[in-house]
Amino acid sequence: MIFELEDTTKAAPLFDGWEETLIYSCLQKVMGKVFVTDVDEPKSAVAFVGCFALLAGEPSEELVRGKPDGFVIMIPQNDAWSSLIEKCYPDAIKRTRYAIRKDTRFDREFLEKTVAGIPDGYELRDIDSEIYDMCMTDPVTASFVCVFESKEKYLEDGRGMVIMKDGKIVSGASSYTRYKEGIEIEVDTNEDERVKGLATIVCAALILRCLNEGLYPSWDAHNMISVHLAQKLGYEFSHEYTAYEVSSEKRTH
Repeated sequence: MIFELEDTTKAAPLFDGWEETLIYSCLQKVMGKVFVTDVDEPKSAVAFVGCFALLAGEPSEELVRGKPDGFVIMIPQNDAWSSLIEKCYPDAIKRTRYAIRKDTRFDREFLEKTVAGIPDGYELRDIDSEIYDMCMTDPVTASFVCVFESKEKYLEDGRGMVIMKDGKIVSGASSYTRYKEGIEIEVDTNEDERVKGLATIVCAALILRCLNEGLYPSWDAHNMISVHLAQKLGYEFSHEYTAYEVSSEKRTH
């Protein structure tokens, strides 16, 4: 059987050395959950938050097959977990994702100049109560806030910025997830507003907001476009890793 682990410290050693803020969110019990097959002495665990499942410890077919319904991105700790995912889900799509270093020293002057370069006709806004409600009216912008369990939880723990044009959200950067020391950034721009530098501007604004609050704005990239944007903002590439998209449903991140 699979159990939700209440005392997440018991699973922490299984994730040692894995620098991934989604794991921190679950272990710190800020958001997400940890699942195991043995609550007393877990030898395998999955940290699940948003649509991500990070698998650690001794490979467990029960944990792999016990994924939630719908679209899930499974991230294996090692090749043994990868082989098990491929066995259980032969139709899973194998992807390469890109980890970004977690110790970036940002150039505030560059970020401030970037934000100041917002084009005429566009407005930068915090994701407050009003903007949260606007985000939830569209599946694309909903991804900025929907991983949080409620509006109140997002307004308390989440951080986000959007760019508005003619009263509509055209670009945004927000906390996909939150851990005690920082956030994991989610960014998107309407297709017809791309190649205008809006993503760079809104991300720079969010990074500055985090730095001013003593939070670290963590970045993880699902493609090279995201890597290049991160590098433009001052981040440094760390390494490639493997992920599996499990389900025929459309991805959400």
